[in-house]
Amino acid sequence: MMINLQKNNEPLDLSYLRDMSGDSAEFIIEMIDMFKLQTPLYITDLEKAIEDKDWPRVSNCAHKIKPTFAYVGREDAKEHMQMMENNARDLKNIEELPVAFQQISSFVNVLYAQLDEAKADLEKQL
Repeated sequence: MMINLQKNNEPLDLSYLRDMSGDSAEFIIEMIDMFKLQTPLYITDLEKAIEDKDWPRVSNCAHKIKPTFAYVGREDAKEHMQMMENNARDLKNIEELPVAFQQISSFVNVLYAQLDEAKADLEKQL
């Protein structure tokens, strides 16, 4: 399990988005809104690809989701997606991918709550 459960209880590290946006609360809020719209769609695609045992598509979906986690300071989740991407691409330990998916599926619900908290804090700065 690569997801660091400790980090689930800490505020997100948004330093990447702060640096990228020149510390614009408005921009970061827009990015958070975009993540919250896009990520569930990507996760649904990933789930379907795993159910279909369509490993190239699993690899592709994992690849698409990966950067989002890095942007919001969850390198642990990014590495989890990297592992899923590599294993699906190389057909390595593919029997473990459904479990890895369940872990990421639970995790994104935690992430959405963390994003909501971060957004509430940022809105106070506007």
